[in-house]
Amino acid sequence: MNDTFDFESPTPLPLARPRISVVVPTCRRPAMLLRCLHALLSQDLSAHAYEVIVVDDGHDHATRALVEQLRRRVHARQRPALRYLRPLRGKGPAVARNAGWRAARGELIAFTDDDTVPERDWLAQGERSLAPWQAAVHGRVRVPVSSQPTDHERMTQGLERAEFVTANAFVRRAALEKVGGFDERFTRPWREDSDLQFRLETEVGPIGEAAEAVVVHPVRPEPWGVSLRQQRNVMFDALLYKKHRQRYRQRIRATPPWHYYAIVALALVALVAAFAGAGTLAAACAAMAGAQVLWIAGRRLARTSRDPRHVAEMLATSALIPFLSVYWRLRGALHWRVWFW
Repeated sequence: MNDTFDFESPTPLPLARPRISVVVPTCRRPAMLLRCLHALLSQDLSAHAYEVIVVDDGHDHATRALVEQLRRRVHARQRPALRYLRPLRGKGPAVARNAGWRAARGELIAFTDDDTVPERDWLAQGERSLAPWQAAVHGRVRVPVSSQPTDHERMTQGLERAEFVTANAFVRRAALEKVGGFDERFTRPWREDSDLQFRLETEVGPIGEAAEAVVVHPVRPEPWGVSLRQQRNVMFDALLYKKHRQRYRQRIRATPPWHYYAIVALALVALVAAFAGAGTLAAACAAMAGAQVLWIAGRRLARTSRDPRHVAEMLATSALIPFLSVYWRLRGALHWRVWFW
């Protein structure tokens, strides 16, 4: 059964199958999507060599209108085929990417995100780098940051060091078919790419590097406290750990965040001691927890902005992150039924 709504152009797609299908999931960010599509439709490959598939996970009328308007201009200029899909069931980037590659006509699937700007030779470099024995290759993500970056900018810059991210990945369609694509239980944009990477390595073959295939990933502006909302992602660390325990400890996180557990435990003991009238014990535990929080805040502020608002945000969120992180870790352990700390 077809699980997507494919809003095709009134003009039939070319009979010749493209070599590459670019899959771009998006969710209610038409301005960013437009920037990405301009870069994708200007790649230095022939118009028939690739197609671009936008998968609208947000079922957004503005996004559909944007793609349709751009498609008319693309067809008039003999640009690559541009397609628009909506998944009929499910939600999240894993669902969207599965809908995209399953509807694709190319044998090589290139994944990127709506907030990236691929360089002009991105597709050519990715295709050129894929060796016959490899299941996939990952390109390079470049994250420009300001001279005095915020903690959020530094966190986003971590994409530059990631092994395999779907902001810049080229995967053989046959490899995706063999592993069944993305695990749609990963309903947030977190760890679904690592899960795919580990399954490809185990079931299909090695993953190479396409160092010259570059996408630029500008840092999106985020409201205050974005680091607090991001703690929910940890729930999916538990799922990744359940599926790939050894690889998770070797390549994601070697040990649990014991300092977070220590802060939570100390805070609880301080609270109980205070109610029991043990003021000295309560004060000592609170002081030790506070010292840990200041250490966390200091690490996050190292080589980042000293703007008073940013400093205040780091102090406040550093006090809350341990509690949220532990909560979502334990919730993930319960939800996925795995002994995960």
